[in-house]
Amino acid sequence: MDKKNFKPNTSGSPSSTTSKPSNPSSAATTVVSRNVIEPRSVRRMFQNFLVIWVDADFDASKDDYKKSMKHLQHVAATVAVFTDRDESIDFLTDTENEKVSMIVSGVLGQHIIPEIQECPQLTSIYVLCDNQSTHEKWVKAITKVKGVYTQIEPICEALQIDRRNCDQDMISISFNRIDPLFMYTQLLKEALLDIEDDDAKSIKEFSEYCCLQDSASLKTIEMIEREYRNHTPIWWYTGPYFIYSMLNRGLRQMDVDIILKMGFFIRHLHNHITQLHQEQQGSMPTKFQVFRGQGLPVEDFEKIKKTKGGLMSFNNFLSTSRSREISFKRFARPATKNPSSVGILFVMNIDTAICMKSSTPFAEVSKVGYYKDKEEEILFSTHTIFRINRIERIPDEHTDRLWQVNLTLAGNQDDDFNKLTAHLRKEISGKTGWARLGDILIKLGEPAKAEHLYQILLEKASTDKQRSDYNHQLGSVYYKMGEYSKALSYYEKNLEISQKTLPPNHPDLAASCNNIGLVYKDMGEYSKALSSYERSLEIKKIALPPNHPDLAASYNNIGMVYYSMGEYSKALSSYERSLQIQKIALPPNHPDLAFSYCNIGSVYYSMGEYSKALSSYERSLEIQKKALPPNHPDLAASYNNIGSVYYNMGEYSKALSSYEQSLEIRKIALPPNHPDLAASYNNIGNVYYNMGEYSKALSSYERSLEIQKIALPSNHPYLAASYNNIGSVYIKRGEYSKSLSSYERSLEIQKKALPPNHPYLAASYNNIGSVYYNMGEYSKALSSYERSLEIKKIALPPNHPDLTTSYNSIGAVYDNMGEYSKALSSYERSVEIKKIALPPNHPDLAASYNNIGSVYYNMGEYSKALSSYERSLEIKKIALPPNDPDLAASYSNIGNVYYNMGEYSKALSSYERSLEIKKIALPPNHPGLAASYNNIGSVYYNMGEYSKALTYYEKAQEIWKKSLPPTHPHIALVKRNIEDVKKKM
Repeated sequence: MDKKNFKPNTSGSPSSTTSKPSNPSSAATTVVSRNVIEPRSVRRMFQNFLVIWVDADFDASKDDYKKSMKHLQHVAATVAVFTDRDESIDFLTDTENEKVSMIVSGVLGQHIIPEIQECPQLTSIYVLCDNQSTHEKWVKAITKVKGVYTQIEPICEALQIDRRNCDQDMISISFNRIDPLFMYTQLLKEALLDIEDDDAKSIKEFSEYCCLQDSASLKTIEMIEREYRNHTPIWWYTGPYFIYSMLNRGLRQMDVDIILKMGFFIRHLHNHITQLHQEQQGSMPTKFQVFRGQGLPVEDFEKIKKTKGGLMSFNNFLSTSRSREISFKRFARPATKNPSSVGILFVMNIDTAICMKSSTPFAEVSKVGYYKDKEEEILFSTHTIFRINRIERIPDEHTDRLWQVNLTLAGNQDDDFNKLTAHLRKEISGKTGWARLGDILIKLGEPAKAEHLYQILLEKASTDKQRSDYNHQLGSVYYKMGEYSKALSYYEKNLEISQKTLPPNHPDLAASCNNIGLVYKDMGEYSKALSSYERSLEIKKIALPPNHPDLAASYNNIGMVYYSMGEYSKALSSYERSLQIQKIALPPNHPDLAFSYCNIGSVYYSMGEYSKALSSYERSLEIQKKALPPNHPDLAASYNNIGSVYYNMGEYSKALSSYEQSLEIRKIALPPNHPDLAASYNNIGNVYYNMGEYSKALSSYERSLEIQKIALPSNHPYLAASYNNIGSVYIKRGEYSKSLSSYERSLEIQKKALPPNHPYLAASYNNIGSVYYNMGEYSKALSSYERSLEIKKIALPPNHPDLTTSYNSIGAVYDNMGEYSKALSSYERSVEIKKIALPPNHPDLAASYNNIGSVYYNMGEYSKALSSYERSLEIKKIALPPNDPDLAASYSNIGNVYYNMGEYSKALSSYERSLEIKKIALPPNHPGLAASYNNIGSVYYNMGEYSKALTYYEKAQEIWKKSLPPTHPHIALVKRNIEDVKKKM
């Protein structure tokens, strides 16, 4: 009997349109008191370290424990108390950004310490018990145990030292070149220094903010509010309070909430240092040395060694001492007790002449600091740059991890960095105080914080100019937050005011038209967007010089509309014109250049020229790494785009790696329910979907939907996209009713959220058609596909590539209905459009030739089918990597032809080539591998080699049982094949 070969779905068969990776774009039991945090709920933000106390007998109502807690509250802003061993371990291992000191009872300590002593975040352990001698025996070999105590007071004294050492070690340092964070914190500081606000109000707001965090002593907060003006800023900064830790943590992590709330203190502290610097200039020697001891992670010390002769910068206020002994004994040597750290003694050579050039004031604060005369402290303001001169080991009989690093104070000699800083400073010039600060917040990717600021400023605005400016900025903020109707409203208010107060060709009018175009573009109203952009460009050509950066922005935006309309050659031309201007007008590492390279990459991506797209995206990322803070959302977008290229090249492991890098940044940079996080989970789901790991794909898509339901309105288009993707998984799993339900939910949302002829509605009708197609209900499928095509013809240009999807899907229905001439006609119309819209070797053309081959195959015209399949393969070999799964599909289809022509050896060769590729490109239990095993089994069956046939059928059965639902037709198919072959044996 002739075996029916399993023919895997090819590109010719409609499949659900899974939303592509975000289109490359431009743009436990605890005892709780005020100071005892409830694990996993309260933000710990005031100190760089926290204390964990583990004691099964802890009872907050007992006097001993109350007394101990009172002592600890003077040392640590955050104390987590646990009576359960496992919960304390979970909490410790979940702690990522702080260093931890642990107090543990003797009995519990014997069981818990061996499990947690290797945790890198755990720096010290103190055993608190009733029997000191018993427990001193077993702790001797554990380096992190600093002692066994019977009273809390000496532990608190030791914790004071731990805290200071930790704060000293956690200061932000950049190596080799000046970090972008240095630049942005500098600009932020300049804006804060420029603000003249009500200090009493700022201090009250700061106190209220600290109280809300539930992780600082109420007594300390009340003391700061009550006595702030009784002491100098330096006294507060150097005192044993949370101010030092909180401020340096905010500056190190670029935590804008902290920086804004402490803006008044940054200003007071800097001004105090500046005042003392001026007073002390006459008595200071021209050249002198200061010292700083601290611990550095081993990997950071390796960076220092590699960049000897290079620059290192400190973004924080920098505490140093004239005393080598204090710096060495109190800070450098103790750091070696942490096995993952190196003890560093920085010897800093200061030349006051260079200090004048670097604009970094410093002052001796021993007479005004909290610890008067004890530490001989010299305090530098933020943004100090040093050159690394000499690095040498400090001989010590106890450790080989003590090093001296000699530094010399330097001015900023990085020309590219200086140009970029100057240019960004120029971009925000003309604005002062809070308005300037709002601009920087937008550049830092913090639109929600800028929104709050600008709303306050708009309420206080007294002139048309101010009202116009703040409406414009609020439009920009809402645009970045994806709230397009609000953005449009504010931009239109801005334009309305500007038209009344400005001449007809004023550049500000061009900016208003441009921004309105930006919103229309993202709303899918491309003709309105193009009209607004072109009006903006007209004004700019009259009002501005030919190479002004604002002209580049217009060409870029026009390119974005053409890109969205599928007119890629026009888009590319506009983007390249924009880049040309930017190269003349902007510093080489300006973020806008990164946007241009990104946009050019997007065109190449859509044209299927993936190597060019990858090159452009990597150039964009290279600039962003130099120009932006390390966890800026734009970096996440670049990793996302690079992932999209790898995704389309079939390099799924690389795609997954890039998408996960993007997700990691977004987790740090964005709130936990930000829509961009949902986009990342969506893209990761897409990779798993294409790897055939449908349960993982479904999990990622559902995580994405979960976030969107919290972050977005119930009828937002992004929710529709998630329902669409979930439907795509169900269709692959053969769960058609669930798939149909998801697709219909998607369509329902789109009908409410979008214009009636928006392209997204067309995609939903296409997906619903796919379900009916797979259920064999071809008339319903055809109706859905034709509705999709109808919308696309209205919404898109006549040769837009998305039209080919509809013609392809309609062709597939006719093919399965046996109406081959109609199928051929639809497929040929698809080819016609692709030849106009796409490069000659675009993978989508290969898909069309494949589909035409499928018609001929079904008509029994095997020579014509073979010709079309081979033409498809020819293009794929040029356009795709050698182990792309689409190449495997082509070899499989060619094998099908040979199989049906009875040329079994040629069929076997093609099927085996297909299998080879799949083994490299796909996970071991991908359904596509099972298809290949089934096909090879069928060849051996027809060649009479039944034992080999059985072996391959059983491999296919094993994979399909793991990867598909038990009712899937493929499982029934292979079961029949096994039964047939056994009969022959």
